[in-house]
Amino acid sequence: MTVNPVDAIGSRREARETALGVLYAAEAQSRDLLEVLADRPISPADYVVEIVEGVAAALDEMDQLIGRHAEGWSTDRMPAVDRALLRIAVYELCYQPEVPRGAVLSEVVDLAGEYSTERSSRFVNGVVSAVADEVRPITSDST
Repeated sequence: MTVNPVDAIGSRREARETALGVLYAAEAQSRDLLEVLADRPISPADYVVEIVEGVAAALDEMDQLIGRHAEGWSTDRMPAVDRALLRIAVYELCYQPEVPRGAVLSEVVDLAGEYSTERSSRFVNGVVSAVADEVRPITSDST
């Protein structure tokens, strides 16, 4: 029996990192997200494909949502890594209800600290938290 990589511990983290690479590469090369995804030499995990296809399908809507919560920043002025991370997190918050809100927030902040600027973790945390409050507010029976 083959184990789906997304079922393994830490695999969503790996999928997010791979999706980050695809989103960043597409922007750096001025190419379509789906082209960059299709050109990967090894087929990515299903969750990577879900993230990238989901971001591509709802990009404008997600950028508007991000822009509303990024006080004083438009998405085109943000560092490319931060923009990609925000898009991944907003996609998960809006379209992946089975992924816990807390996991999305924690992972995006960790990834920002690892892959972006010194101030990115705080910025990304603020924007994603505000988006989460709008699209997936905390209730007494959720986290």
